[in-house]
Amino acid sequence: MLTKILPFIEWFKDYSLAKFRIDFVAGLTVALVLIPQSMAYAQLAGLPAYYGLYAAFLPPMIASLFGSSRQLATGPVAVVSLMTAASLEPLASAGSEAFIAYAIILALTVGVFQLLLGILRLGLIVNFLSHPVVNGFTNAAAIIIATSQLSKLFGVYVDKAHHHYETIIRVIETAFHYTHLPTLAMGILSIAIMVGLKRLNPRIPYVLVAVAVTTIISWATGFQHNTSVTMAQIMDESAQKDIQSFNHAVESIAGLSVERTTLSSKIESSHDASPLDRLDLEYQSRVFTAKIDAAKSQASQIRTRLREMKFSAVKDTNKGVLFYPQDGQVPDARVDDRVYRILVGNKILNTESMVLSGGGAVVGEVPKGLPKLGIPPINISVFLQLLPYAIIISLLGFMEAIAIAKAMAAKTGQRLDPNQELIGQGLSNILGSFGKSYPVSGSFSRSAVNLQAGAVSGLSSVITSIMVIFTLLFFTPLLYHLPQAVLASVIMMAVIGLVNISGFVHAWKAQWYDGLISVITFVVTLAVAPHLENGIYIGVGLSLAVFLYKCMRPRISSLSRGEDQSLKDSCVHELATCEHIELIRFEGPLFFANASYLEDEINSRIQKESDLRHFIIACNGVNDIDASGQETLALIIQRLRSAGYGVSLSGVNDAVYKVLARTHLLEEIGVHNIYPTMEKALSTVHAQTHVNTKEDQCPLLVNCLGTQSTK
Repeated sequence: MLTKILPFIEWFKDYSLAKFRIDFVAGLTVALVLIPQSMAYAQLAGLPAYYGLYAAFLPPMIASLFGSSRQLATGPVAVVSLMTAASLEPLASAGSEAFIAYAIILALTVGVFQLLLGILRLGLIVNFLSHPVVNGFTNAAAIIIATSQLSKLFGVYVDKAHHHYETIIRVIETAFHYTHLPTLAMGILSIAIMVGLKRLNPRIPYVLVAVAVTTIISWATGFQHNTSVTMAQIMDESAQKDIQSFNHAVESIAGLSVERTTLSSKIESSHDASPLDRLDLEYQSRVFTAKIDAAKSQASQIRTRLREMKFSAVKDTNKGVLFYPQDGQVPDARVDDRVYRILVGNKILNTESMVLSGGGAVVGEVPKGLPKLGIPPINISVFLQLLPYAIIISLLGFMEAIAIAKAMAAKTGQRLDPNQELIGQGLSNILGSFGKSYPVSGSFSRSAVNLQAGAVSGLSSVITSIMVIFTLLFFTPLLYHLPQAVLASVIMMAVIGLVNISGFVHAWKAQWYDGLISVITFVVTLAVAPHLENGIYIGVGLSLAVFLYKCMRPRISSLSRGEDQSLKDSCVHELATCEHIELIRFEGPLFFANASYLEDEINSRIQKESDLRHFIIACNGVNDIDASGQETLALIIQRLRSAGYGVSLSGVNDAVYKVLARTHLLEEIGVHNIYPTMEKALSTVHAQTHVNTKEDQCPLLVNCLGTQSTK
């Protein structure tokens, strides 16, 4: 019992110093991959890079202590990071304090849902996400993740459009004119290092090497090169006017948002107000929303113009360094050959201290020390608002984690408990949120590294967490000059493995409708991004629709004797059928949704075959029957017998037999008309059915020569 509550106790059976050394090396190796990856994935989630380190601090340790897999490496992963960003973007601006707070609450919500599933042993709910749906979604997510990093790779800034593909079109259009070549060079160099070292020796921490080399180059060359200026130093009247207009638009958005929030509170508390007053309040709210949208549109247009402006730094003996637009007349006394751009986001520009960038973007300052631990402030309305997204992230994250864990368990021979794994993943997200983590899951790449390094217990993940703690305590200053383009390249390299074209082919070969569901999920997810949950909804909906259709119209086969003397589907194998006996096999439970379908199929056969005398219903595939199915079966038997047909059943299992007995249908059918096998039914019924018939050789008879006659 104790090992169910504290499964990590099992690690220490026959544990030795030699095994600890192996776990230590494995944990250190995974940490070398995790630290740069976690920072990259945090940015993918719309968070500051160092929040990736917070997500890599507690979750790996907790998941290993309370999960069932000894090699699964938990932490930030690409798909969950993308889903986090997509879930929170409608609620707050990426990177803002509100966005960060929502991300932490989302981790808590995900953890609670996973923990409840594990405690209640409901891990099977993950089966609602079928393989074709997951394959289509994952392939689309890989493309979305990779393309979302193009702006960082090219060093360009654009406002996000309503759809992801529109944003990418903007990035490509902007990149043609405003690509920052040193940034692009950093990204290409890091990719070259990672690809080269991975081919040379996959055990080399190629991600860490790429990060270290490019960070050193960034520091040595002054890659970032930001400078703080006043608006008066910008020698362009149009730019100055745009800056003032932009600040005015942002101020108006903030003021209108406060008024709308106040109005929303009034609407929520106006339950006792008259319908007319409530309509007036809702109308005012819509007016404020329209004004906010208009102000946002204006701010977006101005921000785009400001980002497209290029300036040159010129030394003035009286006024210091001034910045002239490159497309105008620039004095000869240039400070350098750099191209400067105004760094503008969603906040008001400080006209006395604006940041102009003459280089590339870097991670910047990472707060030193561990995050302050504490329970996230829980707002019930926010919790409920995030719950639908949390459910999707929970199921996707767990599917990814359990698939990886099963693959490793097959190699190690370890026993895996999916419900215990849910508990481990749930606790890792809950306790991770106490340490400012966003949602996490099992990582395929880091788990593979852990397995290759020979990890024998979950202690390797504990070592990984300890290495992250050391990084947060002592090494954060070394991360300041890490180029953003390198983190983008790390993400792009990591998601290459998610692209799986063969998955579509495999699904199509299995069943054409599975392949179609996979393709539709893929296309819809791409089309509706960043609203990724809609792709999942469509895929799951199609899967359930196919399932319901198959349940409502199960396969009903007419059987005949094949060349190997076995009874087979006559349509599939193109076999002749008996003129007087219809041997039909019903494949599936007989219940309210499909009972009438059996009746329709029997009536159809009566109309086609005028010489039929007897029906044998093979019930081998009927594993369950409800009241509607029993009632329909009783009506079928009554009508057939009243029309002069004989009816027999074969292969009735115990559960169905008990239902027939309890409802007294067994007495109506007659125990002597229920046979254990189809062969027994045929041997009994055949002779009496073929009295005074002209059929020369019945296809249902066993042919001693091993051949089958045809009509």
